Amino acid sequence: MSDDPFEDARSVAVEQLERFGLSAYAARTFVALAAHGSGTARKVSQVSEVPRTQVYNAVEELHEHGLVHIQHASPKRFWAISSETASRTFQHELRRRTEILRTALEEIEPPKPQAEQRGVWTVDGQAAITNRVLEFFADAGDEIVYMTVGDLLTDEIIEALGEAAERGVSVRLGGVSQDVQDRIQDEIPGATMFESLWMWSDTAAGRLMMVDGQKTLVSALVNGAEASPSDPRSETAIWGQGNTNSLVVILRAIFTWRLDTAESE
Repeated sequence: MSDDPFEDARSVAVEQLERFGLSAYAARTFVALAAHGSGTARKVSQVSEVPRTQVYNAVEELHEHGLVHIQHASPKRFWAISSETASRTFQHELRRRTEILRTALEEIEPPKPQAEQRGVWTVDGQAAITNRVLEFFADAGDEIVYMTVGDLLTDEIIEALGEAAERGVSVRLGGVSQDVQDRIQDEIPGATMFESLWMWSDTAAGRLMMVDGQKTLVSALVNGAEASPSDPRSETAIWGQGNTNSLVVILRAIFTWRLDTAESE
């Protein structure tokens, strides 16, 4: 990061445009035009560090994406579309590509995916683990038992739990603070709270869950609160699926004992 906010924003914009598939020259050219409104190839080259001979190719690339307008004067002048329109253009493109990917993957998936009966599987990163948890919640038909720390009980998780409860799924939660419990009971009145066996605040524990007695997941916060959620090392998990899966068998026994104990108390 530099001491110049403008340069920081410029670098971020160029990086993101490249991630959306633009060439480095095209990304720099668009950012230069966005910052100055319009310009000739000479002007763009001066402020973007793009060789003047490459500006025209970069503009053609941008024009194909609908990101610039060209005035056929002498010399030619170029205008960048607004930041709002550009963002909307990339959002549409991302949705289109995501839909194409989803359709392609659905075509190659087996008609009835088989549940893994053996082995323990791993997944890293809070985003990836949350996606796995949400998939389990979406497939739940009977019961969800979920223990976690407050930082990982996001709006997205609570919404998914609420949708499961509306389907008639029994939702039981443990290991959360009183504030979070109050919030859950407000948003998911049918949820049942139970006391955790562990002092989660003194450990690196992240999540512990079981769905329908058939799917389980355990995670730990690898680098603690200092890790960014986007860091693949921020959280790591193991999960298992299937009635005879070893991880499922062990956690099912623990949960069954704990919940029976909680009910008797």
